[in-house]
Amino acid sequence: MTNNRRAVFLDHPSLDLGDLDLSELQDSFSELQLYTDTTPQNVVERVQGAHVVISNKIALSTDTLAACPELKLILVSATGTNNVDLDAARAHGITVSNCQGYGTPAVAQHTLMLLLNLATRLKDYQRDVSAGKWQQAKQFCLLDHPIVELEGKTLGLLGHGELGGAVARLAEAFGMRVLLGAIPGRPARADRVPLDELLAQVDALTLHCPLNEHTRDFIGARELALLKPGAFVVNTARGGLINEQALADALRSGHLGGAATDVLSVEPPVNGNPLLAGDIPRLIVTPHNAWGSREARQRIVGQLAENARGFFSGAPLRVVS
Repeated sequence: MTNNRRAVFLDHPSLDLGDLDLSELQDSFSELQLYTDTTPQNVVERVQGAHVVISNKIALSTDTLAACPELKLILVSATGTNNVDLDAARAHGITVSNCQGYGTPAVAQHTLMLLLNLATRLKDYQRDVSAGKWQQAKQFCLLDHPIVELEGKTLGLLGHGELGGAVARLAEAFGMRVLLGAIPGRPARADRVPLDELLAQVDALTLHCPLNEHTRDFIGARELALLKPGAFVVNTARGGLINEQALADALRSGHLGGAATDVLSVEPPVNGNPLLAGDIPRLIVTPHNAWGSREARQRIVGQLAENARGFFSGAPLRVVS
């Protein structure tokens, strides 16, 4: 390795819990400095002198990029690049590459896990067992909460890329009919059902689309009201896609059969969130961990290394800017 391949990873524990093999990534650079935590105050200090920076969520702003003239490559250890000022990167001649498709199996199974939990009322039955209700039952079973079979039900998918396609295949394995919905800001397609029409037809809705100016809060009170009474909503994409207060209200009203989300509009929710209130029925919230299987995180390591090697060989991969 030449001496001009010094790299820093600003938030290494966001990827590696001590269970990953980093050798392929380390071999891609002359030096790789791993940082457990980086604050806005020490970003510039840590990036200065580096030719490559790896970041998951640490912000790389216009001022940071301007203060680090040796920086040539930013590797985002995720798909979303909203932590990087892409316009500034282009202006400074810095290549930005991300990782793609690494979490498809993990997120797809998490999506179905959430849907199955809602359909079987697992959370409610587990609570009843813990409270001793089964032990006090007059018959062999408890059937206090309605159980729904997925077979024969209709699933609406908003977002049908690699991840949406994987969810569709799993849903079809359970005997569900899958409809693809139109997403705001995208050209109309014959195989995409207009949103209002889709919502009125589905028994369950899952989201797998990006968050942008067209999709922020595009599922609000009006859209939730269009869903069938008793419908399920699952979001493993981005928290800002669904208006969180509207979702909480729809659950409290009893209109929805249940909802589950792996994402919130602000993460971590240090200042609270409407969906973290204790009185919302039939709601499951998981802490943005759908993507986090060891296998998925190891794929990210491999893609980061591929992106670095591609850049150094003059054939950069997964370039977003």
